[in-house]
Amino acid sequence: MSRIWRAFVALVDRREPAEGLALFRIAIGLVMIYSIASMVGAGLDRVLWVDAADGGMQALRGDHWLLAALGGPSAAVIGALVPVGLVLGGLVVAGAGGRLTLLAAAQVYAAIVRANPTIIGGYDHLITNALWLLFLAGATATLSVDSRLRSGRWRRPGAMIAAWPRYLAVFQLIVVYTTTGLNKLGVPWTPAGDFSALYWVYQEPTWRRFDMTFSAEPFPYFVLQVATAVTWFWEVSAVLLLLFFYFRATPRRSGRLRALALRWDFRLGFVAVGVALHVGILLTLNVGPFSWVSLAYYLCFFHPDELAAWGRRRGLAARPSP
Repeated sequence: MSRIWRAFVALVDRREPAEGLALFRIAIGLVMIYSIASMVGAGLDRVLWVDAADGGMQALRGDHWLLAALGGPSAAVIGALVPVGLVLGGLVVAGAGGRLTLLAAAQVYAAIVRANPTIIGGYDHLITNALWLLFLAGATATLSVDSRLRSGRWRRPGAMIAAWPRYLAVFQLIVVYTTTGLNKLGVPWTPAGDFSALYWVYQEPTWRRFDMTFSAEPFPYFVLQVATAVTWFWEVSAVLLLLFFYFRATPRRSGRLRALALRWDFRLGFVAVGVALHVGILLTLNVGPFSWVSLAYYLCFFHPDELAAWGRRRGLAARPSP
């Protein structure tokens, strides 16, 4: 038991360069702004987030402590929270205000989207969970206004933060994908249903961006069958990434699977399929910011040094000082 405890303490004591979570912070702030602004741009904020007594579509109570403290989802309250949420999203991107800004952003965003719990999406939970992890990590140490004020540089050299919030972000996305795959129990997701699930999705006018009746033709239908099978197997296999990361973290131990994981970077294949899947969703379906927030989480799959090396190879990041 003591060995397990020591291993746990060593895990949470790990520190890493702050740039990784800083990039994640910027991405999440942009997604937060997009999520709110897309509702405002479509004129749905006053329809879906405001109580029927003030002109909204439904009778709402909201189930967030901040919303309750302000008096509920009235037009005045939502009218105030929405611009505050947009400003806080901008401060998250800029990295201004430290942990207080990240905590406030998480609470205000949660209050807005929980005004109407019947339309809240899994992506809303991903956004608020990310903001909470960023708050715990103190993710404004670099690439931020805070860094500029403290050190005179936007990118503070040598800034280090705890690594475990990034680990939890990775675990969060693995849980989302795995449980999503396991919940796809309908026959259309299986050979018995001819792997026709995505075909039926594209026949539903609620989400699609354009007419998809052409998908009934033999070749498009075959492509959707392959995409259905790949999507399901890819989602349920996400949990295997935990083994990959464990094998990478214990390279001195023996085992064929560990040797294979050390030789081949399975993350790259998983991420490649995920990017293709989410780009396909963005091009053909309107399901809110789900794909954007999922892609933001992909930044956490890689150590900050790996991201920096990738950026240097493409001229996007400066080489380290000698």
